[in-house]
Order: sequence, then C-alpha cells, then structure tokens
Amino acid sequence: MEKKAGHSLVEDLTGLFVGCCFVALGVFLLRQSGLLTGGTAGAALLLTHLCSLSFGTLFVLLNLPFFWLAWTRMGKDFTIKTFVCIVAVGAMTDALGLMIHFDYINVIYASVMGSLLLGSGLLILFRHKSSLGGFNIFALYVQDRFNIRAGNIQMLLDSAIVVASFFIISPWLLALSVLGAVITNIVLTFYHKPGRYTA
Repeated sequence: MEKKAGHSLVEDLTGLFVGCCFVALGVFLLRQSGLLTGGTAGAALLLTHLCSLSFGTLFVLLNLPFFWLAWTRMGKDFTIKTFVCIVAVGAMTDALGLMIHFDYINVIYASVMGSLLLGSGLLILFRHKSSLGGFNIFALYVQDRFNIRAGNIQMLLDSAIVVASFFIISPWLLALSVLGAVITNIVLTFYHKPGRYTA
C-alpha cells in the first residue's frame, strides 16, 4: 500500500498562517463586542477586564504552563508549532486594533461570526499538527489517548470558562458568549474526527 504523504513545509507554513489569521480576527470581533470565549483565549479576554496587560501578553503567559504536557505527550514538532502560533495569534490580535476600527458591531453577529472564524482557524491548526495551547493541548491529548473527540472535551471546558465570567459581563453578553463557545466547538466536533483527515 502506498504511504500517504503529509503536508510539505510550504503547506504547513501557509496553513498555520491562515489558521492564525482566522483565530486572531475571530478573537478581535469578540473582544470589540465585549464577548468572551472559552479556553486560554477566553481567560485572557476575561483578564483584560481586570488588568492593563494586552490580550496578546496574557494569552502567551497563560499558555506557558501547558507546554510541558505538549512537549512530553505531543512531541517536539507539535510543541514548537503551537508556541509559534500562540505568539502569532497574540501579536496579530493586538495589532488588529491598529488596522481595523468598528463604529458599530451587532453583538449577535459578532458572537456567531467571531466564533465561526475561531473554530475554523483552530480546525486548520489542528490539521497541521498544531494548536493554540492550553485546553487545545489537553483536548487533543485526550482524543489521541482515549479516542474521545477533541470538540466534545473542548466544549465542556470552554463552557466552564464562560460561565465563570458571570460576574464580569452582563447576562445577555454571557448568553451570547456561551452561544459562541458552542458554535466554535460544533465546528470542531463535526469536522475534526480521528481518521477523517489523512494528509
């Protein structure tokens, strides 16, 4: 049987760049609308309400503890790609404020579109053997180890983070944030299944 080829270096670099762009724009839409999401990105967004550090700085700092798990369980290549993507998403998200300005954003649209962009970006990163650290690393490890879909694990953890934000944002924005977390993880649950993607 002929061995299936993996991604070339150019394909990997292109895929990781596109995935990071999608995620950064999705996070930017959520942040500009006062919405949150799950995982370490959601925790970083939450902390921007409580301290003066930028999203990008907080995002990198919050992910640092998870790199040991990534290095020991997921391998060197995965860990390096993930670290690069985390730094890239943090920098891109902070830089978007210099390039895009919204006078008005409908929060329902921001919740749906921002979350679709976030889920699609994560899907691209996953398929190129990378992630955005934190819960992504844990969810991918559980999927590889126990054959439980990463999207299901991610949805459970993300919903817990969003609910923990109850005292920070209004109930309406919280509800839309929960909706967004569900949308993001529906994308992952439907399209990131073991054995479906073989490149």
